[in-house]
Amino acid sequence: MKKLLVIFLTLCVLLTVGFYSYYNLDIYRIINPTYTNKDFHIPDYLSHKDRNKNGIDDVLDVLEGAKREAKRHPKYHSAYYAGGYPPESEGVCTDVIWRSFQNAGIDIKSMIDKDIKENLSLYKRVDKPDPNIDFRRVPNLDVFFSRHAQKLTNDPYQIEEWQAGDIVIFSSKHIAIVSDYRNKKGVAYIIHNAGQIHFEEDALISYSQHTPIKSHYRFYY
Repeated sequence: MKKLLVIFLTLCVLLTVGFYSYYNLDIYRIINPTYTNKDFHIPDYLSHKDRNKNGIDDVLDVLEGAKREAKRHPKYHSAYYAGGYPPESEGVCTDVIWRSFQNAGIDIKSMIDKDIKENLSLYKRVDKPDPNIDFRRVPNLDVFFSRHAQKLTNDPYQIEEWQAGDIVIFSSKHIAIVSDYRNKKGVAYIIHNAGQIHFEEDALISYSQHTPIKSHYRFYY
């Protein structure tokens, strides 16, 4: 009996160490090597705008914000919050978006609240404006970006059209930021929160197989 207990405890320790190593030591990246635009002779896209006046292009600020969210790895938790903003320890896919753009000084919440207030009839999922939740609904984000962003290809294999900081929406159910990492075929990684282990991952194709890509936007002005 003691021998079985020792074996069981040993397996638990090994599993814990293995999970910790995979999650924290980036073994995922070792198993799945990443590439960048340079590897495919694709020019990096920059907005040539600096909304928060920090000397960094908005695209790079948004990307940094998204990567920070991926590193923080907030717990996936969907809830209604007075004031709209969830605590930093929690979030859903839409929180990746406003947090990423917030890092560039772009206030997505205020923009969406204003657009809904002035164009309510265009937001089919909104009966009455509610600033506490409207900016955290994927269908609302899709309407907003369709009106104020550049619409690009939905084909992941047109790799030159996918750039870091872009936004991709899957069937009005899920939303993500495009990473500057690519897989060996040049398909872009995405940064998103669906409750998975790695927020930044090679999932543009795999995710679209069960939740098709509906929209692909580039939002800088």
